[in-house]
Amino acid sequence: MSVVEPVNIVSARFECSALDLEGCPDEILPEFAFIGRSNVGKSSLVNFLTGSTDLAKVSAKPGSTKTLNFFELNRRWRLVDLPGYGYAHIARKDSKKFNKSVMEYLRDRPNLCCVFALVDGSLPPQAIDLEFVEWLAANEVPFVLVFTKSDAASPGTVQANIQDFQSRISSWCDGPPDTLVCSARKLSGRTALLKVIDEALKSVTEGVASETSEEPPKGKKSLPAAPRRRPDRDSARPW
Repeated sequence: MSVVEPVNIVSARFECSALDLEGCPDEILPEFAFIGRSNVGKSSLVNFLTGSTDLAKVSAKPGSTKTLNFFELNRRWRLVDLPGYGYAHIARKDSKKFNKSVMEYLRDRPNLCCVFALVDGSLPPQAIDLEFVEWLAANEVPFVLVFTKSDAASPGTVQANIQDFQSRISSWCDGPPDTLVCSARKLSGRTALLKVIDEALKSVTEGVASETSEEPPKGKKSLPAAPRRRPDRDSARPW
């Protein structure tokens, strides 16, 4: 019996890259951002998710992504490939600007629906991942935890690492965040991840319908404003 994907991805194309928030494309489409520590397998997961072999460049050198990269899926939503954090070889002179751009995007992008925070499930909780998730929670950025590389350790080890991570972040969240387990190598977890996106897209559509009884002008689309995430809050660089 075949599995029916919640989101049938029929088209995927690179749209643009941006160095900062001002360089991002228009805010018409809902966006789903992917971010994690360098070498967490982000590019492989993006390609696996979209059914492409080279949509996101997979590099042998961690930390290669330096810009905010936007991909348009089904002409309906965007996947945003954000630079990985924590790679030691990023020049110090660039790291402050690098992190500032990502932080501003995550806090202030009004059409950002969800952040998929990628964590290496084969490792015990890493301080840099915990700090990043703490920052997401403090700034009220909606996120889902995605534990990658589940094939790189035994199922028992992966589950223990996930439980440990969830326990460490429990005091920062009102309730346990949605948690997914994926492996691009074993081709597992894609359906669950796409289901999260599908449900969010449906919510956006329903929100638009409930907020207005009038159709938008021809050729224009609209999205409900995302909850404000306290952009004026004094937030230290989280990673």
